[in-house]
Amino acid sequence: TGIMLKKPVLVESLIVFVTVLFVHAVVWDRYSWCAVALAIQAFYVQFKWDRLLQLGGAVFQFRTAANSGLLPASMVIPLLGIVMKERCKAAGIVYFERFGIVVASTGMLVALFLSVIAVGITKPVPTNTCILTGIAGSIIIYTMKHSLTVSEVIEVLEVLLIFVYLSMILLYLLPRCFTPGEALLVLGGISFVLNQLIKRSLNVVEGRGDPIDFFLLVAVVGVVLLGLFFTVLFIFMDSGTWISSMFFHMMTAVLGLGVIMPWLYRLIQRNPLFWLLQFLFETQTRVYLLAYWTFLAASACGIVFYQNAKRSSESKKHQASTITRKYFHFIVVATYVPGLIYDRQLLYVAAVLCLAVFIFLEYIRYFRIKPFGQTLRHLLSLFLDERDSGPLILTHIHLLLGMSLPVWLFPRACAPKGTLSGAGALVPYSGVLAVGVGDTIASVFGSTMGEIKWPGTKKTFEGTMTAIFAQIIAVALILIFDSNVNLNSSYAWILASVSLVSLLEAYTTQIDNLLLPLYLQIMFMA
Repeated sequence: TGIMLKKPVLVESLIVFVTVLFVHAVVWDRYSWCAVALAIQAFYVQFKWDRLLQLGGAVFQFRTAANSGLLPASMVIPLLGIVMKERCKAAGIVYFERFGIVVASTGMLVALFLSVIAVGITKPVPTNTCILTGIAGSIIIYTMKHSLTVSEVIEVLEVLLIFVYLSMILLYLLPRCFTPGEALLVLGGISFVLNQLIKRSLNVVEGRGDPIDFFLLVAVVGVVLLGLFFTVLFIFMDSGTWISSMFFHMMTAVLGLGVIMPWLYRLIQRNPLFWLLQFLFETQTRVYLLAYWTFLAASACGIVFYQNAKRSSESKKHQASTITRKYFHFIVVATYVPGLIYDRQLLYVAAVLCLAVFIFLEYIRYFRIKPFGQTLRHLLSLFLDERDSGPLILTHIHLLLGMSLPVWLFPRACAPKGTLSGAGALVPYSGVLAVGVGDTIASVFGSTMGEIKWPGTKKTFEGTMTAIFAQIIAVALILIFDSNVNLNSSYAWILASVSLVSLLEAYTTQIDNLLLPLYLQIMFMA
């Protein structure tokens, strides 16, 4: 174990393996065998990517300080699809069961694609890894050939195509923002959403889908399209001047009102703005929740301005401490918990809106659009993480994503009465548990009281222990406050999954806000 403990990457991969095997033991069909094969293959390819990143041989520029993180990221989408399929099979809804299978196979193919690229650009051709990748690929493709219909295969290939294009564009335009693993997660998600949106727009009459889902799809796609458009545009124009700023605002209005609004109108057959207003003020609790959230947002802005004033009075390079950054985590927890208990739908829509606003502000900051660009840049430079080495500041977006993905991905159709039995009832809370409680407590306690370091990392033993403890306390509190959750004796499983995820938090160098909630959700749904 001496060699093993020197390398945090090995421990990280071990934890991911344990998760995969847990899911495999619960599900135990051909898809989970595929997942195991994929995991073994990704483990080997990860070393190749790390070599490439160290030697600078990778095609694009990736984030420097972290390792490639291919294994944890490439396992997320397949495992999500597999546990979703199991859940919907138990509920007996065929459509979503097929959907889960499609998600799983898409994730596997995209991950395979990335590993094949890695094997291809390593210069002395790595024979062992090649053989392993080939074996895993043939297993997966064979299974897909026998379990997917033609239309599903075409759909998977479409997602792969979109993924390739997007990864080329985005990794070329935004160097040093992602590691390969995160690029896989984010871009895979975006391409999947895009494909779903296209498919649903083409046969809109057939499914009267939930307006909320369409809202998420259209918002994500619209924001991404906006970004691509402006990036291409500002290669040719200087973005700091007043004229281009005017142009930016005008084009945003045109795209928003002329493209996104009619599209939404066509999908939900009602005026989107009226629908949104009616939705937001439907019941008494929603108004209360909105007022409460407004207050929280105001207090967050207050913290930013206060820190900024403190910095200008000290007039030296003052980085915000870890504790200060964790204030925001506390605020986010305070935001999400009442929303989860009282009104899931409202939280869903609010998170979508918030995501769109965040990304839009990030555009304004990145292109230095006139009225607010410089001030935003100045304010946010205070809260920089060591992980934001690229031109974009992504930490807050990652935090928001990590908290809301469990809410968005919660398969509402497969859940009778809105809750899953056992640990599954905690699925929407997994973001709050993993990031809001676990990560925050771990960093606060670890940085103040931590003595014993985990071998090979900066994280401490005490931090992880307190995190596990705090998450268990949080589960108990959720049990008290939310009457929908009943766990009926799956306590050991909850304990195991929480401790696994906290260990992963200690050992991973990826953006933990993004990875941890997804893993916790997978463990809870399995």
